Amino acid sequence: MPALNVVPFVSVDNMMHLVHAVGIEAMLARLAGAIAEDFSRWDAFHKTPRVAAHSPDGVIELMPTSDGHTYGFKYVNGHPKNAHGGRQTVAAFGVLADVGNGYPVLITEMTLLTALRTAATSALAARHLARPGSRTMALIGNGAQAEFQALAFRALLGIDALRLHDIDPAATRKCLRNLAGFGFDLTACASAAEAVRGADIVTTVTADKRNATILGDNLVGEGVHINAVGGDCPGKTELHPEVLRRAAIVVEYEPQTRIEGEIQQLPPDHPVTELWRVLAGRAPGRTSPRQVTVFDSVGFAIEDFSALRTVRDLLAERPYYEDLDLLADPDDPRDLFGMLLRAGPPRLVA
Repeated sequence: MPALNVVPFVSVDNMMHLVHAVGIEAMLARLAGAIAEDFSRWDAFHKTPRVAAHSPDGVIELMPTSDGHTYGFKYVNGHPKNAHGGRQTVAAFGVLADVGNGYPVLITEMTLLTALRTAATSALAARHLARPGSRTMALIGNGAQAEFQALAFRALLGIDALRLHDIDPAATRKCLRNLAGFGFDLTACASAAEAVRGADIVTTVTADKRNATILGDNLVGEGVHINAVGGDCPGKTELHPEVLRRAAIVVEYEPQTRIEGEIQQLPPDHPVTELWRVLAGRAPGRTSPRQVTVFDSVGFAIEDFSALRTVRDLLAERPYYEDLDLLADPDDPRDLFGMLLRAGPPRLVA
């Protein structure tokens, strides 16, 4: 009989070992497959916009969902100033639980896992929205998410040329260094305009918490697919509104994206398509080679659910976890206080 007090816990160290055991690109492909499976059963999930606590310094969010059998949530922050103090802009952990008894069945770090699932979702969407045969991607914003995006787009679409730009040249140098051994044709660009020149796909993944115009309308030519990742909370955008007005826009969960995504700049009735409909064949992806497409990605709880269940399944094959003594397990479920007493010093009885 399993120990009812113990929950598997995946630390950052074990997550890194797990990813390398699977292979980085293989892990990205496996996550994309799980996300596609779960989006194909969209109606099975309880869906709600994430619960966000905003402050002048950033945001802290809870992202919950359930398919009626398993419940999952992620705790995640977004604090752009953190990088200046040596901290991650985004840090996260997650929990998977059994709906039938309410007990957690997995606790895991999700800082690395979020980076992986975000990139996997981007590339999954691009398979339906980018022009077939796309090989060159502009990567604007070369921070913590950049390399994950690059490898996901290679694993799922065969992208082999990257044009990199960041307002901080040190970030681009870091990205060039990290990707040097992966076989990409890498080009450092002095501006966003230079980066998008000749690109089939443009990924914007910046961290500034403000309305910004990373990509102006004059930079977006016919047939380009834009993977807009950085705009993910109220008041934080990357694309000029005119880019959106002439594009076919795909989102994850419309009620959330209306609040947090690029489309917060548009009227509330501006037409968009949810990604699950494209994946299920209920709506078209790209409809012509000249069409401009945008994936307005803010991240959604079902993607985290998919990532959590993928890790749970992988642990059965590769046990990179620790047993965490998390749950009280008295001999008699009604005698929680008796369990506490037995752990204390001997008592004098009158």
